[in-house]
Amino acid sequence: MRKKIVCVLFGGCSSEYEVSLKSAYSVLEHIDRQTYKVLPIGITKEGKWFIYLGDIEKIPQDIWMQEGIKAHLSPSMGDGIVVEQNERKLADYLGISDARYIMPDCVFPVLHGKNGEDGTIQGLLKLANIPVVGCGMESSIVGMDKDLAHLICAKNNICVPSSFSYKRIDKKSQLEAASKLGYPLFVKPSKAGSSMGITKVHCEDELMDAIQKALEHDDLVIMEENIDGFEVGCAVFTDEKGEVVVSKADEIELFVDWFDYDEKYSQFKSKIHMPARVSEEKQLEIQEMAKEIYKVLGCDGFARVDIFLEKGGRLVFNEINTIPGMTSCSRFPNMLLSIGISYSQMLKIFIENTLSTRV
Repeated sequence: MRKKIVCVLFGGCSSEYEVSLKSAYSVLEHIDRQTYKVLPIGITKEGKWFIYLGDIEKIPQDIWMQEGIKAHLSPSMGDGIVVEQNERKLADYLGISDARYIMPDCVFPVLHGKNGEDGTIQGLLKLANIPVVGCGMESSIVGMDKDLAHLICAKNNICVPSSFSYKRIDKKSQLEAASKLGYPLFVKPSKAGSSMGITKVHCEDELMDAIQKALEHDDLVIMEENIDGFEVGCAVFTDEKGEVVVSKADEIELFVDWFDYDEKYSQFKSKIHMPARVSEEKQLEIQEMAKEIYKVLGCDGFARVDIFLEKGGRLVFNEINTIPGMTSCSRFPNMLLSIGISYSQMLKIFIENTLSTRV
């Protein structure tokens, strides 16, 4: 029986391009090539698609595209990946007779941020009738939009931070809103990940610069109250029986003001505790809240749910990541390890769950 073709997408037109390269490297390093025929496809910052069959070490170095084979994904059902050159080389690699059109059995997007995690790729794959590993289009759209995710959760009686959102810069109203929230507060682009465009604002003089920074990443800006506590989080996924599985909660211990982009991917001045240093009762409460958020937002693949734990014990929803970081120092794989699932096993579970849905 032929190996299933699993297409791994990486890169993309996003400010999180570099993070995607690192995540994809880890995925490609751990995926079971004895079981699957892996077809890596990189998307450049300019949006060009290339099949890449070279050394995966070149991916995080961002020198992979020099050996790429031009291709693109067709939205036309039945076309799949349309190859523009070197069809014979690809046919030999995949063990098929004709590689002008390659129909993968599933596509695993390892794309962070805009044009990848926000439902765009998922929608394209839906049009092409190709199963996607992870959350579908609708939950990806909702998960990427912090403002929308908070509104839906609040409607379902899940505690969220107090906030205001704006599409236009109106200095007077924004200063008034900030005053109501109180300093310090956070200014965030509604649709961005990896803490891109986020600023912790300590006083009025810093506010407008923070808003301008957020607008570089999205046209909707959120001002959000600072939660006095620390962040915990869980990995959540749907198993082959359709049941929602949740990991133990971890905890971010900070020795800096907040968990910004540099700290997320270096952890020089922070420490991740697994499991979180909380009571068993609180651990279960966090897990149940993570599962509820996953369900309320319509997720059906996998996600990381981040929650604030206030000093008084209240849990407050922060955000959900429908394509969480999967680098060597990312929290998500380590969360699943807490319930006995290794990185390779994690990938196999997600891929097999996706393949089982194909008719």
